[in-house]
Amino acid sequence: MTQDPVPPEGHLRPTTGASLAIAAVVGLVGGWLLRPVSVRINGTAPVITWVQALALVFVAAVLAYVAWHTWQTIQVRRQRLPDNRAVNRLVLARASALVGALAAGGYAGYGITWIGDASELADERLLRCGVAAVGGLLMMLASLVLERACRVPSEDPGP
Repeated sequence: MTQDPVPPEGHLRPTTGASLAIAAVVGLVGGWLLRPVSVRINGTAPVITWVQALALVFVAAVLAYVAWHTWQTIQVRRQRLPDNRAVNRLVLARASALVGALAAGGYAGYGITWIGDASELADERLLRCGVAAVGGLLMMLASLVLERACRVPSEDPGP
């Protein structure tokens, strides 16, 4: 006789702090190395524009709205999302959390290289890197809230 295989439980673990910390450290080292490598190859350091910095803030705002909408749907109104939409939001949340941590670390690392530099654009680059790093952090936080909002509430058995 063959036994029926036990169906796997449908549980996913939340994004770990360790994976976010690793992404942030990789971004920090990459951002810190970007300036000397770029100067050696191109003769100039990359310019950070407001579009780059504010794009991260905009993405964070969109993720926060999606998280709020998902929370309202699943937790407050107790409605089900279609399976594909729920999975898409969860994948978006996890990927965006990692990218946000990586971007925050990268811009912070690049900004650190401009601290104490007397060049003409150092303060401008430092400010823009700071805004971009904060945008990356906001993106990561909004993604973690979205991931939390995707959790299906447990069924409470009635009396």
